[in-house]
Amino acid sequence: MSLDRRQWIAFAASGILLGGRDSKSQERLPADLNVRNLYVPDEFDQALQRGVEFLLETQRADGAIADKSNSIAMTALSVMAMASIGMTPSTTGKRGRAMERAIEYVLDHDFQDARGYFGDRDGSRMYGHGIVTLMLTEMLGMGSTLDQNRRMHESLVNAIKLILAAQEVSKPEKMQGGWRYSPSSRDSDLSVSVWQLMALRSAKNDGVQVPGEAIDRAIEFLKNSYASPIDRSGEFRDAISGFCYTPGTRHATFTMTSAGLLALQVCGQYDSPMVSGATQWLLAHPPRISERFFYYGIYYYAQAMHQVGGEAAAVADKLVPELLIESQRNDGSWIGRGGEEKNVGTVYATTLAILSLSVRYHYLPIYQK
Repeated sequence: MSLDRRQWIAFAASGILLGGRDSKSQERLPADLNVRNLYVPDEFDQALQRGVEFLLETQRADGAIADKSNSIAMTALSVMAMASIGMTPSTTGKRGRAMERAIEYVLDHDFQDARGYFGDRDGSRMYGHGIVTLMLTEMLGMGSTLDQNRRMHESLVNAIKLILAAQEVSKPEKMQGGWRYSPSSRDSDLSVSVWQLMALRSAKNDGVQVPGEAIDRAIEFLKNSYASPIDRSGEFRDAISGFCYTPGTRHATFTMTSAGLLALQVCGQYDSPMVSGATQWLLAHPPRISERFFYYGIYYYAQAMHQVGGEAAAVADKLVPELLIESQRNDGSWIGRGGEEKNVGTVYATTLAILSLSVRYHYLPIYQK
């Protein structure tokens, strides 16, 4: 099932929402939304519903959805997580109001500076900037009012300009085309860069001007982040390989390979040998709950393998719910096991778990080719 933005809006407004379907509406779901081959719908849906309810219970009086730091970025992730199961600001009842309040929180004029940057106020840096920009591009047209949509558009246009300007900063050759922690960073890493790429791709879908040169330069950065050496003929030496955190290293990891695979797809490089190489690497190195930065990686993995399709999608569609549904806590949340992720909090892990599980529902346009 593939929906353009207008169809997405109509589909969401039709009432066929995961958050409120009864037995009759369930029968009206498109065939490719069926998850009976993995878990009975009740178990699968209940995991998502419980996760969303946790986010709703966590929402503060000011509209933020955050339990620790980086409140702007966490709220933006929460908005995307709720949208991924079909919620919009126009959804009736407390869910729609929660979405509207969360978006209003992010749109606070004090949070985006004169450059268009979202990453200063909450300390989330370019990570948060990419996440917020992606949320705004995905939610554009879904606002509760015309004014909210207008303000989302205004904010995201300025945010995209900052992403493009940050890519232009002078950097060493292998770092060119990517992004890092601040708009003025003179180096790049794949982890930060993929959020900017997703924001650029989604903005382009919205009709925001994104130069083709920006995508071309990002592809060159991805090539430099691929673990396989290049032989004398200019071809990758290894047929199966993964991605690294920064160019020049050769240590592929699950999280970065998942991120790199998704980044290539975002850039439209579906037939690249790096796509097939990274897919095979991930099939040979399946995710484990003990993985470092597991929730961060499983989000990229679920989305990237889903877009690859075939065997890759089938494997991911089985593994992702097996890992996530069993690790959900009694209050509906998820939390990282390792120190790095555990310290970020439950909203972080919960949003990424929801986004990972809901990929197959196709509600968010970024999940579509």
